[in-house]
Amino acid sequence: MKQLRVMIFAMVGMALSTSAFAVGDIQAGKEKATACAACHGVDGISASPMFPTIAGQHADYMLHALRGYKSGKRNNPVMAGSVAGLSDEDMVNLAAYFASLDGLKTLKE
Repeated sequence: MKQLRVMIFAMVGMALSTSAFAVGDIQAGKEKATACAACHGVDGISASPMFPTIAGQHADYMLHALRGYKSGKRNNPVMAGSVAGLSDEDMVNLAAYFASLDGLKTLKE
């Protein structure tokens, strides 16, 4: 029973953490996104198949990816260098900005 309480307490703590509900400042993300344009396009729509379109990407996925590049869990030297100087707040803001743009579409059944 004690283990169950500890597990529930930990899950509630994670659910209430600021990163779980990170909304981000779209304008601040737009200001930080200038460096992203070189590969991902001015509005997050890549002109090259070498680089993914990130406009319209889900913010939670983008934040997960950016944190992965920064921690080294995702192996891409270019992206690792690009995120090295970003704070967690910067990454939240970038994710919010790119998620706010039209770009990627999901098929509806």
